[in-house]
Amino acid sequence: MSAAPAYSEDKGGSAGPGEPEYGHDPASGGIFSSDYKRHDDLKEMLDTNKDSLKLEAMKRIVAMIARGKNASDLFPAVVKNVACKNIEVKKLVYVYLVRYAEEQQDLALLSISTFQRGLKDPNQLIRASALRVLSSIRVPIIVPIMMLAIKEAASDMSPYVRKTAAHAIPKLYSLDSDQKDQLIEVIEKLLADKTTLVAGSVVMAFEEVCPERIDLIHKNYRKLCNLLIDVEEWGQVVIISMLTRYARTQFLSPTQNESLLEENPEKAFYGSEEDEAKGQGSEEAAAPALPARKPYVMDPDHRLLLRNTKPLLQSRSAAVVMAVAQLYFHLAPKAEVGVIAKALVRLLRSHSEVQYVVLQNVATMSIKRRGMFEPYLKSFYIRSTDPTQIKILKLEVLTNLANETNIPTVLREFQTYIRSMDKDFVAATIQAIGRCATNIGRVRDTCLNGLVQLLSNRDELVVAESVVVIKKLLQMQPAQHGEIIKHLAKLTDNIQVPMARASILWLIGEYCEHVPKIAPDVLRKMAKSFTAEEDIVKLQVINLAAKLYLTNSKQTKLLTQYVLSLAKYDQNYDIRDRARFTRQLLVPSEQGGALSRHAKKLFLAPKPAPVLESSFKDRDHFQLGSLSHLLNAKATGYQELPDWPEEAPDPSVRNVEVPEWTKCSNREKRKEKEKPFYSDSEGESGPTESADSEPDSESESGSKSSSESDSGDSSSESEDEDDDEEKGEGSESEQSQEEGEEKKAKKRKKVPEGHGEVSSLEEDSDSSSSSSESQATSESEEEPVEPGSWKRKTTANDKGTPAAREVSLLDLEDFTPPSVQPVSPPTVVSTSLATDLEGLTLTDTSLVPSLLSPVSGTGRQELLHRVAGEGLAVDYAFSRQPFSGDPHMVSVHIYFSNSSEAPIKGLHVGTSKLPAGISIQEFSEIELLAPGESVTAIMGINFCDSTQAANFQLCTQTRQFYVSIQPPVGELMAPVFMSENEFKKEQGKLTGMNEITEKLTLPDACRSDHMVVQKVTATANLGRVPCGTSDEYRFAGRTLTSGSLILLTLDVRPTGAAQLTVNSEKMVIGTMLVKDVIQALTQ
Repeated sequence: MSAAPAYSEDKGGSAGPGEPEYGHDPASGGIFSSDYKRHDDLKEMLDTNKDSLKLEAMKRIVAMIARGKNASDLFPAVVKNVACKNIEVKKLVYVYLVRYAEEQQDLALLSISTFQRGLKDPNQLIRASALRVLSSIRVPIIVPIMMLAIKEAASDMSPYVRKTAAHAIPKLYSLDSDQKDQLIEVIEKLLADKTTLVAGSVVMAFEEVCPERIDLIHKNYRKLCNLLIDVEEWGQVVIISMLTRYARTQFLSPTQNESLLEENPEKAFYGSEEDEAKGQGSEEAAAPALPARKPYVMDPDHRLLLRNTKPLLQSRSAAVVMAVAQLYFHLAPKAEVGVIAKALVRLLRSHSEVQYVVLQNVATMSIKRRGMFEPYLKSFYIRSTDPTQIKILKLEVLTNLANETNIPTVLREFQTYIRSMDKDFVAATIQAIGRCATNIGRVRDTCLNGLVQLLSNRDELVVAESVVVIKKLLQMQPAQHGEIIKHLAKLTDNIQVPMARASILWLIGEYCEHVPKIAPDVLRKMAKSFTAEEDIVKLQVINLAAKLYLTNSKQTKLLTQYVLSLAKYDQNYDIRDRARFTRQLLVPSEQGGALSRHAKKLFLAPKPAPVLESSFKDRDHFQLGSLSHLLNAKATGYQELPDWPEEAPDPSVRNVEVPEWTKCSNREKRKEKEKPFYSDSEGESGPTESADSEPDSESESGSKSSSESDSGDSSSESEDEDDDEEKGEGSESEQSQEEGEEKKAKKRKKVPEGHGEVSSLEEDSDSSSSSSESQATSESEEEPVEPGSWKRKTTANDKGTPAAREVSLLDLEDFTPPSVQPVSPPTVVSTSLATDLEGLTLTDTSLVPSLLSPVSGTGRQELLHRVAGEGLAVDYAFSRQPFSGDPHMVSVHIYFSNSSEAPIKGLHVGTSKLPAGISIQEFSEIELLAPGESVTAIMGINFCDSTQAANFQLCTQTRQFYVSIQPPVGELMAPVFMSENEFKKEQGKLTGMNEITEKLTLPDACRSDHMVVQKVTATANLGRVPCGTSDEYRFAGRTLTSGSLILLTLDVRPTGAAQLTVNSEKMVIGTMLVKDVIQALTQ
C-alpha cells in the first residue's frame, strides 16, 4: 500500500494539462491551472468499475492530504466508494472521510446508512473506521445513532474497536451533554475491560466525562495498576495522572508522622541529611499529637501503585517519566522520593522544550526536597548553547541547591556567567548572587564586596542590576557598610538606568546619618536635573529631600522647598500629589498640622529587610507536570489535587470477588518459585531488572501486598490472556498460554541491555558535565550529537583543563577585598570572588534589547492635503504594531482632521482599484467629524510583499477623493528573535543569488553603536540579533505576507569602511533594502 506510484505519476505528467499536481515546488503549484479541470482525472478513476484504478486514485488523494493539500472538492466522488467491496479501497476511503466529514457534514449525512452497515463489517479496521467517521459528523440530529453505535462497539469482540468506542465518548459528550448518564454506563463497562489497548482510552473518556465519579475506579484500581506497564505511553500518562488524584482521596498521607522511618529499610539508601533534619524537627513538633494517632502503616494498595509505577522511570517517553515523578512527589514517603531525581536529570539531555518543562518542575521540587538533587549539582551547570529561558531556570535550581558546603562551587559558576553576552541572563545571575547572600550568612560579605566590584563594570545594565541587589543586602546590616553607600553616591553621575538611580537615592535617604556630608550634595545634584529624570527617580528625590529636611534642615531647607516647587507643577499627577502631602507634613499650614508632629516616624520608621525568595516557592499547590503548574495559573480543565483525608476510607471497596474456576493451582505453584521483580529493597540499582519483568510478577506483588483479596491473581491471568489475544496467539489450552508468555519474556529481555547502557552513560555524563559556558563547542550548537560521542567529547575537555578547575575553587575564608579601580580581565581564574568579579565586562558595546524597533518607522506622511480635500486633511503612518484583523497585513494609522467650518459626515473607504494580491481591511465608518476635531482610524493593508501602491477612495456623504499609499520596503517585514547560531545557520542556506553585498563608508557621526542600530531599525522593521564581536551588527525579520526570512549583516571597520550584506529569498526586496539602508547610514 505504498504511495510511491502516486508521487512518480505526479512527476511523470500523465494527467491532463489542467492538473495542478504536476508542480511539487511551492512556487509552481496550480497558478496556471483552471479550477474547472482540477482533479478531473482522479474523479474519472474513482467513477470506474476497476478496483485497481480506484485504489490508485485513493492512494494519490491520501498522499495529497499528507502533503497538506486541500482535497475537499473530491468528497462527493470519494463518498460514493464507501460501499466498495475492495477492503483496501474501503480503508483509504474511511481515512479520507475522517479528515473531511466535519467540513462536509451535509454530504456525509447522505451516506450515514452506509456507515451504519460498516459497523457490521467482518473486518475490525472497517468497523472502527466507520465509528470514527460517524463520531466526526458533529450534527445533533444523529446523536441517537451515535449513542447506539458506541454501545454496540463497546461490546465488540475486537479490542481495537472498543478502543475506538472509548475515543468516541468524549466527542459525543461535547456534542450533547444530556447523554452523560448513558455514557457513564458505557464507561463503566469499558473500565472493566481487561486489555491494555483499551485501558488508556477509557480512562481518558472517564476524565473528560465524569472525573468526579471516583466510585467507578474502586473495582478496577488494582487491575489498572497491574496493566500499567504494558499500556501504550499516552495511556500511561493519562492513567498515572488519574491514579494520583485517586490515591490522594483514598489513602492516608505517608508523611503525617515519622513512624514510617522505623519500618522502611530504604531510608538509609534514599534519604539525605536534610531530610533527616526535617524528620527530626517535625517529629518533635508532632510529639504531643502522636499518642492520639495510630502508627502509620501504608495501605497495600498504595504500595502497589508506587511499586508498579517505579519501573516506568526507565521509559523512553519524557511525558511518562514526568508523570511518574509527579506521582512520587505527591504520594510517596519522603524516604522514597529520591528515586525520581536520577530519572529527571536524564531528561535534561533531551530537547530544549522538554528541558524547559522538566526544569520548571525540578525548580519547584528543589525548594522542598533540596537533598534529592544535591548529588546532581553539575547537571544543572549552564552551557553557552542553552536558550535564555533554560539558563534562567537552571540558575533558579542552582540557587535553590546552594548550601554552606557547595556555595564555593556555585559562586565560581556565577562569576563565569557574568561574562555572558545575554543581558537578561546576567541580570538573573546577579539576582541569584543576592539570594545566595541572603540565604547563607557566611558568604554575605563576600558576595557584597564582589557586587561592589561589579559597579566599576563598563556595562551599564550590569551596574544597574548590581545596585538594586546591593540595596537589598545593605538593608540587612546598614551600619557596617557606610563606605559602600558613599561609593554608590558617587555613581549617580554615571548611572542612567532609572531603577538603579532610584535605589541609590533611597539608600542615601534611608541611611543619611551614615553619610551626613554626602547626602545634601547628592540632593543638590538631583535638584539640578529633576525635570529631566524619570518618574520613579523623581519620587525618590522627593523622599530624599523630606528625610534630609527632618534630619539636617539647616543645610537642606531651601533645596527641599525648591524640589517641592518643581514637583508641584510636574506633568505626572503621582508626583504632584506626593509633593503636596510631603509639603503639608514638613511645613504644616495653620489649619492642619496634627500629622506633622509624627513626620519623623512616618518618613524614618525602621523598615524590615526584604526577603529574597524563589518565584517557585508556592507553585507546588498545582499538580506537578500540569499546564497550570507551568503557567502558574489555573488553566481550563485543570482538576485540583485533593487534600489527604484525615481518616482512611474503607479499603474493602477495592476488593473484587474472584470466581473459583479461574484459580489454577499449577500457576500458584509456579509463582511461589518465582522471585518478585519489584521488591522494595532493590532501590535504584536495577534498571535492567525493573524493565524486563513479567505480568505474572506484577500481579504477584499486587496479590502479596493486598492481603484482603485474591484479585491480583485474577488480574494476572486475565492480563496474560489479553496480551496473547492481541498478538494473535490466543488459544484455549493452558499450555499454549504459557508458551505465549515465554515468547513475550524473551522479547522483553532484549530491552534491558540498552537501558543499562543508557543509565551507565548518564552516570558518566553527570560527572563530566561542563562547568562553564565557555566549554561548549559550536559544533554541538548546530547539529545533534549522539550520547556516546557527546560523552567522549566532554571527557576530552575535562582532561584538557583539570588544573584550571582546581585553581578556580573559591577560598572564602581567605578573602581580602581588592581596590575599587578597574583592572583588565584576569587570564587565569583567581581564588577569591571579588578579584574574579572585579574587571569582568560583557563587551565594549552594550547590546540593546533583542527586538529593537521604533514605534513608528517613517513618521506621518500626507495622504490628502486640506486644500484638495476641501477642509479635510488626512495623514497616515506605519505603526509597526501587529494588525489584529490579519497578521499578514501592515497596520496603517490614518489621521483625519477637519479644518473647515462645516461638519464632515460619513467618512469611509469607497471602491478600490488594487493590483493582484493586494487587499485592504477597511476602518469602521466615521459618522461625524466636527469642525476643528481630529480622529484616528486603523486600517490593514496586505501589500503582498511588494512596494506597489494601494489605491482607494476616501468618501464622505458628498465627495470622493482618490488617494494612494505606497509602503517603504522596510515596512513590509516584522522583527524576528533568533540566536547567533540560528542566524548563521539560516544565513548559510541563503547564499548565491539570495545574497546581496555592498560596500560603504560610514560618516564620523554614524559610527557609534547607538546611531548604527537606530538608523537601521528606523529604515527597516528588523530585530537585533546578539553578536559576539563588537564590530559586527546583525538584524533579522520576516516578510509579513510570505514569511520569508530577511537577514541583514553590517561589518564595520575602525576606519569607517563597512560592508552591508542582505540574505533573502526575495531578491527584489533585498536589493531595495540594501539601497535604503545605505542611504540612511551615509546621510
